[in-house]
Amino acid sequence: MELYLGLKLLWWLLLGVLLLGLAVMVGMDMGVGALLRIIGKTDLERRSMLNAIGPHWDGNQVWFILGGGAIFAAFPLIYATAFSGLYVVMLLLLWSMIMRPLAFEYRSKIPTEQWRNIADWVFLISGALPMIIYGAAMGNMLQGVPFHFDWDLRSYYTGSFISLFNPFAILAGLLSLALAMYMGAAMMVIKTEGALAARARTAGSVAVGVAIVLFALGGVWVSQMPGFVLTHSVDPALAQTPMTQTVAHVAGGLMANYHAHAILWLVPAIGFFGMIAGFLMLRAHRAGLAWWLGILAWAGVLGATAISLFPFLMPSSTNPSQSLTIWNSISSQTTLLWMTGFTAVFVPLILWYTSWAFYVMRGKVDASKIEQDPHAY
Repeated sequence: MELYLGLKLLWWLLLGVLLLGLAVMVGMDMGVGALLRIIGKTDLERRSMLNAIGPHWDGNQVWFILGGGAIFAAFPLIYATAFSGLYVVMLLLLWSMIMRPLAFEYRSKIPTEQWRNIADWVFLISGALPMIIYGAAMGNMLQGVPFHFDWDLRSYYTGSFISLFNPFAILAGLLSLALAMYMGAAMMVIKTEGALAARARTAGSVAVGVAIVLFALGGVWVSQMPGFVLTHSVDPALAQTPMTQTVAHVAGGLMANYHAHAILWLVPAIGFFGMIAGFLMLRAHRAGLAWWLGILAWAGVLGATAISLFPFLMPSSTNPSQSLTIWNSISSQTTLLWMTGFTAVFVPLILWYTSWAFYVMRGKVDASKIEQDPHAY
């Protein structure tokens, strides 16, 4: 296999790993935020939830930065097209991500019920909204995004903000939110005690049950949707642009890779296994194992999406032949080589210090200490 082709495939896989890390680690914290007013019935219980993720939430944001940075450096055409065309959505995501740490850090600075209620609702909305946007983005990629290029590769977005939240995208967004709430609930069972942990177990069971149903409905829906098929392209190992290919939008196109390689059905099966086994482990009071199974659930969902799209990353519904693929939207071979070297050093380092931080901060949150500590969240 030629080096450049191998690097293209490697960075497609690495992008998936980074998106998985974002879904698991950032999604877990967002899930806790979405559950804050649902399972936290008293101020102390809500403070316990915040302090359970307090030592880690800002460190987990590194996966958000890594995901955006990887798209910027490895897939610059994707970055430019998505961030310019989906500008309003990006601003909505940005503002929610700004308001979230403000609500987190300042909630307990003023000991009044009205202030803390406002902070709780801000924290809830800024936890749920990013995960809905995350899932809706995946749903829109499967359907195609209304953009096209002119002769000098300037992109033009021809859709509207409202059209991004179409029925299928909403389903995908709710699936993303359900999995985030499941991961957050599993972490709350691990970190808290008593009635709060019991409510978290119930909420997590409901969330993953909803996720199973939504993933099944989404799979049936995808099987009936038209998809994008690359009918003519230059050698994938060569540098190219979106102007050097022909793409057809055909019925059943999203299932083409599954029909061509039956072993790929294992990927969505892994997703279902992670969800079903996670539900059973939560009910069996094995929250730690349920959390790890949540990683399999996310891997199955994201993997199934990637397989349906491959080799596309951002298909164009306006002009399918100008769709962005792994082959035509990626950086140069030299850039990918440098990035691979940095990734080989820093991703293991991030995994190490994240694991170390969770190990050091292991154990249950002590509600009595939170009441006595003026510096607690």
